[in-house]
Amino acid sequence: MARPWAAGKLVIASHNPGKIVEIAALLAPYSIATVPAVTLGLPEPEETGATFEDNAALKACAATSTSGLPALADDSGLVVPALGGAPGIYSARWAGPGKNFMAAMARVQRELGDRDRSAHFVAVLALARPDGETLLFRGEVYGRLSFPPRGERGFGYDPIFIPDGYSETFGEMDPAIKDTISHRARAFEKLVQACFIRE
Repeated sequence: MARPWAAGKLVIASHNPGKIVEIAALLAPYSIATVPAVTLGLPEPEETGATFEDNAALKACAATSTSGLPALADDSGLVVPALGGAPGIYSARWAGPGKNFMAAMARVQRELGDRDRSAHFVAVLALARPDGETLLFRGEVYGRLSFPPRGERGFGYDPIFIPDGYSETFGEMDPAIKDTISHRARAFEKLVQACFIRE
């Protein structure tokens, strides 16, 4: 049975339009009123952490501290073992200040060359509450890279990532299917179990 959300509005502590849409869609079945950080005029904190967990918590806590509301933040990225785990926590920075992910995907292809194309996406969701509690939930999805990029759905590195068991990239896939298998969906399942489902 779902627990009622009694904390009022929930800030989606992201300035990435794609993430905001995806997270809002995942929260929709729980009738939680969400508000993007950008709508509240909250600044985007510098991501100075060494891990996805560090950066997710940093963003959620900053939004909660400034707004006085509970906040949900995501830190995610593409991990390519043949590149030593890069781009990893620097996935957004590889796209540069202009968020040019076509250039970022071209860089992945260039640096990877003929090496193993195995890759996985990681997402960590951080839920911060005004009382100081912060909960972390990690999800991963494994697959392989495909070049050139295919599809205009999704965002970021989605057009070059094919999840295991599928033939389409995340950029080609129906969002309803992606939302059931993605790294973010898997992290969200853990959040739901911890926060909204009674044992």
